[in-house]
Amino acid sequence: MRTEIFINHGIHESRIAILEDGRLSEIWVERPENERMVGDVYRGTVTAVLPGLQAAFVEIGHERTAFLQVRDMIEADKSETDGSLNGRRSRYRNYPNIQSLIKKGEEVLVQITKEPIGTKGARVTTQLSLPGRFMVLIPGGNWVGVSRKISSWDERKRLRDLVAKIKPNGFSVIVRTEGKNQSDREFKRDMKQLVRNYERLMKTSKKAPAPVLVHKEMGMTSSVIRDLFTDNVDRLV
Repeated sequence: MRTEIFINHGIHESRIAILEDGRLSEIWVERPENERMVGDVYRGTVTAVLPGLQAAFVEIGHERTAFLQVRDMIEADKSETDGSLNGRRSRYRNYPNIQSLIKKGEEVLVQITKEPIGTKGARVTTQLSLPGRFMVLIPGGNWVGVSRKISSWDERKRLRDLVAKIKPNGFSVIVRTEGKNQSDREFKRDMKQLVRNYERLMKTSKKAPAPVLVHKEMGMTSSVIRDLFTDNVDRLV
């Protein structure tokens, strides 16, 4: 199958189309006023803690305050996130009371996981994740997960062992599908960039008072090139 990516980047609108054997397979459109927020990291201030909902509201500088649930404050284990970029925490785990984890007026680092919609503010998590081309870096924990789309047991083991050797302490990692058959060199390069991004994020978060944007996820064009422009693509225009 022949795969082509066409990108048209303009002042008022950017469009990306993917063709498979000459037929339109996918198309994305992004406008400045609808710029995506998922993945952005903010230092915000807790404005309310709601024990009845086991949730909190966080001021991040948007028109509406962000919504944080207790399950999005607890580190996911490998079984919950293996192969998932933003692994949802299970509804059936036992969680501590949110009032024991966070207080009104406290400043917290949060990452947007769902865009604001209607009268609802953005959904956020305190469990950050930074995607690279071949892996996702998750501050905290000390485990390695592999995308479920990589089915070969030997390849999964190779990837776990490879990443476990290059991963800094205090970080968990999920190997993305694109990591299949990649070399040590490619993973080391990806890891180095992700760790540098995290260190820059943490440094920025300490410079300005909340609410403040401390990390902006890649725009649509850059993220598509990062995620989809692989050896399987025949042409990019």
